[in-house]
Amino acid sequence: MISIAILPFKNLSSNLEHEYFCDGMTEEIINALDKIEQLKVTSRTSCFYFKNNSATLQEIANKLDVEIVLEGSAQIVQDQVRIRTQLIDISNDLPFWSESWDRKMDDIFKVQDDISLLVADKLREQIGHLELSDHLVESPTQNKEAYDNLLKARYHIVKWNPEDTELAIQYYEKAVKADPQLIEGHLGLADSYSFMAVAGFAPREEAWDKANQSIETAKTIDPENAKLNYMLGHQAFFTLGDFGAAMRYGLKAIANKPTYSEAHNLLSFLYSLNGDFQQCQKHVHFSKSVDPLNPEALFFEANYYNRSGQIKKAIPILDELLRDNPKNLPAIIVSAQIKIQKHLGAETIAFIEGFPEELMPANERTGVLCLAHLVDGGDGQPYLSELEQQSEAPSSHHAHSYLFIIYAYLERNDDAFKVLDYLFQHQSSILLLGFSDPIARNIKKDVRYADYHKKLYPKVTVKESSKPKTDAEVDPSTIQEMKNLVLHFIETESPYLNPSLTLRLLANEVNIHPNKLSWLLNEHLGKNFNEFINQYRIEHFKKLITDPSNNHISIIGLAYESGFNSKTVFNTSFKKEVGMTPKQYQKSQS
Repeated sequence: MISIAILPFKNLSSNLEHEYFCDGMTEEIINALDKIEQLKVTSRTSCFYFKNNSATLQEIANKLDVEIVLEGSAQIVQDQVRIRTQLIDISNDLPFWSESWDRKMDDIFKVQDDISLLVADKLREQIGHLELSDHLVESPTQNKEAYDNLLKARYHIVKWNPEDTELAIQYYEKAVKADPQLIEGHLGLADSYSFMAVAGFAPREEAWDKANQSIETAKTIDPENAKLNYMLGHQAFFTLGDFGAAMRYGLKAIANKPTYSEAHNLLSFLYSLNGDFQQCQKHVHFSKSVDPLNPEALFFEANYYNRSGQIKKAIPILDELLRDNPKNLPAIIVSAQIKIQKHLGAETIAFIEGFPEELMPANERTGVLCLAHLVDGGDGQPYLSELEQQSEAPSSHHAHSYLFIIYAYLERNDDAFKVLDYLFQHQSSILLLGFSDPIARNIKKDVRYADYHKKLYPKVTVKESSKPKTDAEVDPSTIQEMKNLVLHFIETESPYLNPSLTLRLLANEVNIHPNKLSWLLNEHLGKNFNEFINQYRIEHFKKLITDPSNNHISIIGLAYESGFNSKTVFNTSFKKEVGMTPKQYQKSQS
């Protein structure tokens, strides 16, 4: 599988407001290439980590674990845009393709599609076979005003602070007003309002109501949408405490977009709760492979290690997260839980007391401090009494969860199950978290545990869909016919002498679909398109350089006569094919 990162396009315009356009261009190309099954495309979050960053391409590629990098820029002047792109092979730090376009701004979706298809074409010519659709970019709207506001909203929402989120909301609202069917606008509003609610930057109930209204509107537009189902999964778990529904929505999101890293994070989290660590690990590793610098992906990797009993591997990840963001509450909580598992009570107390009280829900702070005192053999009763008092309110979910964990830790199993019985009447996502917490592992020995586990984490079955056959799956006789056709055309018509020859042009000449020709070259002739064509160019060059009548022509001149259009590509291809440099070959023939 070919791995590629699309770096944020540089804004070469004098107007800094065009930055949002460049970000949008980058994001659309990421989304487009992400649809190609044989490509591993780095997610937006990790690619944008390097925006305005001074890291070298080699450093970027190492951090993202990619073989190819796409760089680009855009310059907007009035209603015209000039876009430049280049593909760079990290193994030799050299571009193997570059292109530029001058287009009108009203043709932007076609430009995005053209770039994405051309990038994909050049990748399969250089690296290996890809199955490509006729189009990769689907315009989210045909309304230019709606799209312009959508791009501006995206630009602001990813900054995740109250000021930019307020601006994002304004732009999303303008976008859906211009196009009420723009599902990305409604989901963006839901994202924005839920962030404001969770972070406490807006009245909680009012913000959640607005988020839910936007989700309901999105459901009427496209109930299969991957992001919608991911958000419904979050809503089912954290608002309704419904594990089964959350799992179904998460699986549906992945079914509609298999490379959706956020949905993989959600599923890894859910599987970590019900104890299916094999599935959890699968989703963790996928998310980490396409989004290695996303703090969320890193947290869920640490969560997997913590819940599967590999706490030594979780600690450095959590430490890194807290170095980058000392207010990362999930990382704080899991770090404290690990210290408790290691019976570092005093260290846990000092750790928790090092954070402002308002950073953590009060009952959660009380619960952690109670456990910290207990593991050190101290008196946790004052904290336990406070939790028991707070738990009388049905909405005190953190108090209930920590009561269950503490009772389980103390092996007061009857009391622990009483908490569960009470909470079955008041759905709680916090209960779902606490029930399988590693600190509460003692209760697994109780015969009642398995029944409660089934009730809390109902099994969700996934219907496996049969994979359709690809166009490339053809019978042996047809394969041989295609091989003969291609080789005959190459040897009789010499298309390789055309320096602008592409796989699509050759496919058109031999009347074979580009996908089938790419597959044929890679799977049955053992070479990618460039290797296949360049071997003929090299043979032609060898004939020319041994002909005395060409002695007045330079080596590079003969390379150009043979169909090459780059000195670097010629020298690299020749040495790889022949085992010596062109100059050495010339001397050997003399």
